[in-house]
Amino acid sequence: MVFKDTMIPSWKEQLTVRAFVVSLGLGVMFSFIVMKLTLTTGIIPSMNVAAGLLGFFFVKTWTKALEQGGWLKHPFTRQENTVIQTCVVATSGIAFSGGFGSYLFGMSDVIAEQSSDADWPNRSMNTKNPSLSWMIGFLFIVSFIGLCSVVPLRKIMIIDFKLIYPSGTATAHLINSFHTPSGAKLAKKQVSALGKFFSFSFLWSFFQWFFASDADECGFAQFPTFGLKAYNNSFFFDFSTMYVGVGMICPYLINVSLLLGAILSWGIMWPQIEKKKGIWYDADLKPTSFHGLQGYKVFTAIALILGDGLYNFVKVLGTTVIGLYAADGSTPDSGMATSFDDQRRMQLFMKDQIPTWLAVGGYLAIAAVASTTLPQIFKPLEWYYVLVIYAFAPALAFCNAYGCGLTDWSLASTYGKLAIFVIGAWAGKSHGGVMAGLAACGVMMNIVATASDLMQDFKTGYMTLASPRAMFVSQVIGTAMGCVIAPCVFWIFYSAFPDLGKVGSQYPAPFALVYRNLAILGVEGFGSLPKHCLSMCYGFFAAAILINVARDTAPKKYSRFIPIPMAIAIPFYIGSSFAIDMCVGSLILFIWEKRNKEEAKAFGPAVASGLICGEGIWSVPKAILALFQVTPPICMRFFSWRVNEKVDNFVATLSR
Repeated sequence: MVFKDTMIPSWKEQLTVRAFVVSLGLGVMFSFIVMKLTLTTGIIPSMNVAAGLLGFFFVKTWTKALEQGGWLKHPFTRQENTVIQTCVVATSGIAFSGGFGSYLFGMSDVIAEQSSDADWPNRSMNTKNPSLSWMIGFLFIVSFIGLCSVVPLRKIMIIDFKLIYPSGTATAHLINSFHTPSGAKLAKKQVSALGKFFSFSFLWSFFQWFFASDADECGFAQFPTFGLKAYNNSFFFDFSTMYVGVGMICPYLINVSLLLGAILSWGIMWPQIEKKKGIWYDADLKPTSFHGLQGYKVFTAIALILGDGLYNFVKVLGTTVIGLYAADGSTPDSGMATSFDDQRRMQLFMKDQIPTWLAVGGYLAIAAVASTTLPQIFKPLEWYYVLVIYAFAPALAFCNAYGCGLTDWSLASTYGKLAIFVIGAWAGKSHGGVMAGLAACGVMMNIVATASDLMQDFKTGYMTLASPRAMFVSQVIGTAMGCVIAPCVFWIFYSAFPDLGKVGSQYPAPFALVYRNLAILGVEGFGSLPKHCLSMCYGFFAAAILINVARDTAPKKYSRFIPIPMAIAIPFYIGSSFAIDMCVGSLILFIWEKRNKEEAKAFGPAVASGLICGEGIWSVPKAILALFQVTPPICMRFFSWRVNEKVDNFVATLSR
């Protein structure tokens, strides 16, 4: 009713030049943020709120400047704000679904040398190093077909079944509030808070770089290292503003689960297994060998991830089937709106139709192109593997989009892992099964991920009265931007940091190794695992399922304290330092909520976004400096008093 007398612009008027200029700038920034996260921890928080908030800030600043000069022709609307948010999220989403920290980089020699197939005689058949040309081509082939797969179902999902899509709904409420008279005042304060913490985070990140000559050896990236002095110095707080911000956005249970996994693995399990060196595994093995401690780290994490993923897959699939069955009899009446809001939204949502023939024709055309071109990029991926994937993908895309609408949980990575095992085993070890499995994972992940993302955006557009046609065009343009921007951003990291992807480096890309070893398991089996590792994997796989069962069956007052297996698994392999950082973010938000819950709710996301964006955008000049081999001028280290005394004595002996 607040917007009752506000004119709704046509779908073409919602697609403004300024919207896409702002989207391009924000898309580059968010791609750097997502790329840094995917190459370090693999935990990517929802960027929708930050995209909507920053989109509002930049366009509002733009229009205000034009208005003062008397040049403003078109006012800034919530529909345009929605278009920007959609485009930015679509662009930065490719940085994650493109597989630069998982399946795509898992094909490289860097990851293969650290995996359990390092000594295969035909390893060259299962590797493909990154290159801008084939990465951009691959993404353009696979990233658009998911948009075509669910477009004809948008009325069924949004209006008939009235699916919630919590993230899309929350983003819509945020954008709607920005454009009300009272909401605009709050938005200005939120933007001010975001700007202040963005500046602080950027300057702090520069300060960290300035006082460190080597992040691994002398790094302010690990300063001061305080916390538990546990196995391999793995527990410390390194003052990373990005991970503190991510911790403020992620639910408390995620962060506590990460910390629990870090304590269980690095604090208890790995020190005990290391004592079995020479008994359970050869004492002379390299630290990166999968026949030793590294095998326990990676494959127990994989077992937890698979157990959690399989349980949630069955759960969401069952929920989908039950929901469809329950809705079957009520579908014809579900379109009857009872409120002014519903009537207005449905009227606008059904106004600008996207032709079904366009979606179906687009799907078939892209499938035909992909079946002929993808085997040229990945030799072991036969054309009939691709056709089989595209034959089953629409049904899986629907399941993922429907389940996401009910639970806000996208299982794109689970469907990708399913493709790894099916296609990898079909191809076989001697015919490049690892490469075929990883490539198939990329095809499947992009289809089901973009399908659920598009439906989330349709829900946001439905709530803000943005035209579905404008949303679809914005998604297509954002995806096209991402297909170019994401590989270029990855290439900057890849060129600037020679140790990218290596265990213990600043950017270890942990899930790249996990995905490669999943593909190896698919074609080789479990015979290569070290002693008792398989038994431990069985135990953790079962534990993941039992923990999920307990979470879903226990009363809510108890279930909210039961940890999440997927989050427990992440520190098993990549370490525990970021878990401390994220828990610090949770602690800050918790104290803030205790003091002033409303203020924390209103400004918490803005502060977190500022912290994330500040350090994230610092990645750009940092990478450029690294490309030109510019090193920081000062190295600062902090020692305990015992170590400091030894250093003083050593320096004293040199001066005599």
